Amino acid sequence: LGCGITQVHSEHLPCCQPSVLKEFKTAGFSNTDTSKVVGSLETKYKRSEYGLTFTEKWNTDNTLGTEITVEDQIAKGLKLTFDTTFSPNTGKKSGKVKTAYKREYVNLGCDVDFDFAGPTIHGAAVVGYEGWLAGYQMSFDTAKSKMNQNNFAVGYKTGDFQLHTNVNDGAQFGGSIYQKVSPALETAINLAWTAGNNSTNFGIAAKYQLDKSASISAKVNNTSLVGVGYTQMLRPGVKLTLSALVDGKSINAGGHKLGLGLELEA
Repeated sequence: LGCGITQVHSEHLPCCQPSVLKEFKTAGFSNTDTSKVVGSLETKYKRSEYGLTFTEKWNTDNTLGTEITVEDQIAKGLKLTFDTTFSPNTGKKSGKVKTAYKREYVNLGCDVDFDFAGPTIHGAAVVGYEGWLAGYQMSFDTAKSKMNQNNFAVGYKTGDFQLHTNVNDGAQFGGSIYQKVSPALETAINLAWTAGNNSTNFGIAAKYQLDKSASISAKVNNTSLVGVGYTQMLRPGVKLTLSALVDGKSINAGGHKLGLGLELEA
């Protein structure tokens, strides 16, 4: 288990550049099991009149990242992103070009990971109409001429009910049902099955809103893992979360987990 803190701050640059929006984001995470501390820093500049966003990233693994995004300029709903990373310690470089096109009933995406051996192409498409959704996702490795991912999903959504089914690589089948029973109570059921394997994964969860600032949640699955959580909004922008995960099959053996989360927004 670990704990982390995230802080977001944004401000306008001096009046000589009133159209530039500058944002800072920092995040930290400490894992008490491995004693590893991870941190990151992100700076973002926006020029809304040109649909341009420039992002610089750094983390404690000493990896530098640069991302340039252009949106709604070539065509309405089209977003182009150029993402590069560089590690000074190892000299490793990577690059990715992302494209996304979104309209009222369709959302398309295509990403290309550049590699000297051959790029990998990731594609996805989602169409929706009157509550029904259908999506397809693929990943093709041009170096090996091999399809790494081939996933398909169908879903249906109304105001208080959601149904989702999926098939991954023709071998993994899954489904879930979500229902908002009342303004305060939400329930969900999840089912998964893998071809060639007789085991089936099953889970059920519920969330109850105690009041406007507090809620409790619980979940259990077929392997007797029981999870409970409590969330309290201390004040606007400050949220506290307590959680626990208990292995019901080995209560006396230990290995249970406790969690504490603090979320800050500014």
